[in-house]
Amino acid sequence: MLSLFFIASAAVLAPLLAAATHKRIPDVVWLLILGVVIGPSGCGIAEVSHSIDLFREVGMGMLFLIAGTEINVSQVRAKPGRVAIGVWLVCCAVATGVAYAVVPPTKFASSIALGIALTSTALGTLLPILIEEKLIGQPMGNAVLIHGAIGELAPVLAMSILLSSRDPGLSTVILLIFVITTAVAIVVPTRFILRHPAMGRVILMGSQTPSKTLMRVVIFILTGLMALSSVLDLDIVLGAFTAGIIVRALAPVNFTLVEKELRTLGFSFLIPIFFVTSGMTISLDAVIKQPWMLLFFVAAILVARGVPVMIAERTIGSVQRMGWSDSARLGLYAASGLPIIVAVTEVAVAGKIMPSDIGSLLVAAGGASVLLFPLLAHLLGQRATRPKA
Repeated sequence: MLSLFFIASAAVLAPLLAAATHKRIPDVVWLLILGVVIGPSGCGIAEVSHSIDLFREVGMGMLFLIAGTEINVSQVRAKPGRVAIGVWLVCCAVATGVAYAVVPPTKFASSIALGIALTSTALGTLLPILIEEKLIGQPMGNAVLIHGAIGELAPVLAMSILLSSRDPGLSTVILLIFVITTAVAIVVPTRFILRHPAMGRVILMGSQTPSKTLMRVVIFILTGLMALSSVLDLDIVLGAFTAGIIVRALAPVNFTLVEKELRTLGFSFLIPIFFVTSGMTISLDAVIKQPWMLLFFVAAILVARGVPVMIAERTIGSVQRMGWSDSARLGLYAASGLPIIVAVTEVAVAGKIMPSDIGSLLVAAGGASVLLFPLLAHLLGQRATRPKA
């Protein structure tokens, strides 16, 4: 319980520090920093015990559930989604090639893990920034949302297939089994509720009472798909992300209510635990001993993810073609990645695909990207809108 107390203390302190810096250093970055401070690399006053690890996994599940709810399936199928998918594939190929050339691995799987980690987008972290800057509904905001959605969905699928201990072909078959089982689990209850509308009304009415029936259904879907992922030896991130997509699809009318309660539950307790404990796993020695490698990873994230997005939006345009200034802003937003980086490094280090020191440097680089790139995008936007003398 003492470790949980210190983790909760860090969760309380992080938003206060973020406010003190006028949100220039985001809450999530402070959570990582405070995790390093209280963890083994810092004061050593907290540790990730078995019970804390359970909270951590549920927190990660909640984070990716919320990320999944931000996926607009119809938009992914349309031109913006196709452009974003093509751009992500190019990003992943570039990142994997760079990783293989500069960080010689013992296994090619190490390069693949690095390639996936370097090409993610922290959509959940970017959303509050987009809202604050009033970009939602604007071409810039819409482009960030679609690239962010693919920047979270594609790495999750790639993790499940390419970072598994099984043969990729077998992993694909098992992934199909997961999809089919999930589809059956959705269709059967949905048809039952359609045939018995009273059941649906009971669930909706219960959401306004202390029993919070609708939220219990959401948690049931989350834990069920995470359990299914675990049984099939897939990463639980896939189950959590799929749960978010399902919740968004099944609750279009009441989604605002669901979203509000999910964010309250997730960001008040469970998700901060995930980020603080992620900071606790960072080896400060590895970062101090290899500062140039940290800078390389930050630059690699920008080059492998940000530059292809920038070029694609300038030449093709997912929502509409943009000028170089707006394309550069979009590239900076798209290159801001942290949650997927944490998840990929956790899987890769646990599977002995990636050395732990490289994992620590990657997570630190992800934190730096979330700190620096949105700030640079904001400054670039201010410069573009400043009246000319």
